[in-house]
Amino acid sequence: MGKGGGCVPSKKKVPSSAANPDASHPNASQNAPPIPTDDNPNSTTPSRNDVVSAESHPNSHPAPKLRIFIVFYSMYGHVEDLARRMKKGVDGVDGVEGLLYRVPETLPSEVLEAMKAPPKDTEIPEISAAELAAADGVLFGFPTRYGSMAAQMKAFFDSTGQLWKEQILAGKPAGFFVSTGTQGGGQETTAWTAITQLAHHGMLFVPIGYTFGAGMFKMDSVRGGSPYGAGVFAGDGTRGPSETELALAEHQGKYMAAVVKKLAQA
Repeated sequence: MGKGGGCVPSKKKVPSSAANPDASHPNASQNAPPIPTDDNPNSTTPSRNDVVSAESHPNSHPAPKLRIFIVFYSMYGHVEDLARRMKKGVDGVDGVEGLLYRVPETLPSEVLEAMKAPPKDTEIPEISAAELAAADGVLFGFPTRYGSMAAQMKAFFDSTGQLWKEQILAGKPAGFFVSTGTQGGGQETTAWTAITQLAHHGMLFVPIGYTFGAGMFKMDSVRGGSPYGAGVFAGDGTRGPSETELALAEHQGKYMAAVVKKLAQA
């Protein structure tokens, strides 16, 4: 063998039919199984039916729930009571969930103590303006201050400048619920003076109208709320929400969830 003998082909060439005995069979392609079979019943290898099923149902995972943020300020707990009941209404609609958030407090602790304001529930997180972008809909709740929203909620809206600049919230549905001390204290004006905040953001105001039915016409007891949204009369602070007021809040949550769901499916 010469110097390049490693490149000389062998004289004993093996026929292709000998290397592959089935290749010379006229029905070789028919005899070969299309998919290897597995006689082990406990095998984890997916069958053809499993593969076809997975391919025909690419979205078999459940869709994420639509999220309605219930964002509120509550000094004495009246608005918070409405918010909690409102979440129950939202959660009652399939495919939608309510998330409770409180806006940051602006008063110093010594002032709150002097006003005998109870401590806030730490399990409800404070929300930042940027977090609103993740909501599919928002329900804002606040007490009145001379017929308009409390300063704490106004300060929160004032912090949404970047969202306004980019119109991040445009097209998102939103609603209001309120608390007042007296019957003439702003059950309607507190909500409708807040609509300007939504208008500048391009948000969709969703009032409840008279969808609560007969409950909107009950006159046998004191009841907060209006076509603008749920409400509670706090009186001197010692009166809590009645069952009718809480039922209206629950209805508003369910109604908003239905609206958000319908918009998402459009």
